[in-house]
Amino acid sequence: MTPDTLAIGSARAAPGTKATGFLDVPGTPIRMPLTIVNGSAPGPLLSITAGVHGGEYPGIEAAIRTAAALDPRDVRGAVVVVHIVDVPAFHDRAIYVCPLDGKNPNRVFPGNPSGTASERLAHTLLTEVIARAEYYVDLHGGDLNEALVPFTIVLPSGDTEVDARTMGLARVYGIPYVVRGRVAGSTYSAAAQRKIPAILTEAGGQGLLDETSLATHLRGLRNVMRHLGIIPGAPEPTPAVTVLTELHWVASEHAGLFYPAVAPGDRVARGQRVGETRDYFGAVLAEVSAPGDGVVLFVVTTPATNPGDPLFAVAGPL
Repeated sequence: MTPDTLAIGSARAAPGTKATGFLDVPGTPIRMPLTIVNGSAPGPLLSITAGVHGGEYPGIEAAIRTAAALDPRDVRGAVVVVHIVDVPAFHDRAIYVCPLDGKNPNRVFPGNPSGTASERLAHTLLTEVIARAEYYVDLHGGDLNEALVPFTIVLPSGDTEVDARTMGLARVYGIPYVVRGRVAGSTYSAAAQRKIPAILTEAGGQGLLDETSLATHLRGLRNVMRHLGIIPGAPEPTPAVTVLTELHWVASEHAGLFYPAVAPGDRVARGQRVGETRDYFGAVLAEVSAPGDGVVLFVVTTPATNPGDPLFAVAGPL
């Protein structure tokens, strides 16, 4: 059951009302735009975030449209939507990191109220938005330099009931690949540690606001809200999911150029050649191979690479 009045940052919504405002991150210039939709009847509190990486546009647009379309008279419980989390990255078109400190906000949760900008951002989002929720969805996609096949990530919490609710969210969201894997310091990991059913959904990439990816997120959010009884209606039918249990991220060891030989959605075998890095003169620095059997989830599509930069990810087995 939600509070009589729900207040986050400068937004304050009484039952049966909607409010917009900003959630300020203390000690930084970051102001996260958010909407609170406080329903006219009791129900669960769902938090939705987008733009933890500022160039993942379909998720950001889905958050904006979902918040705008919700009518509090039709809502049971409440929905909190943070439209863009890393606002500096959004405006700077920054890949992966917050330009205020050069850190990836989705690697520093639970954050630190006395830390750098990304750490303060993570702490504020966790305490004010994620930890207050009964369910949580974080919208992502490929960054400005990534192409991907849509997938949803979940993390077992150790609580059977919580994990069943988490898988319920993943199934109704409607993305066929569901990956069980931990990304240290991420939003959904922080939620799982607090026994909050949470999913991180990925659709879109390469700096595009494409209609297919946007529709995936819009349908997924609508299905989640129907599944939870927050809005009326039954979830739309979705395809059966394939659960992948091994997640491998592969990073570059060199500064130079990356030339992939695979595409998102390709199936690969352990040891299979998936690309190579070359120096500025075209000489091969390293052959890159698949670390395991599975499906290629994403591939970096711009040649420039630095040591530690992600190149691709594989999840399996299939």
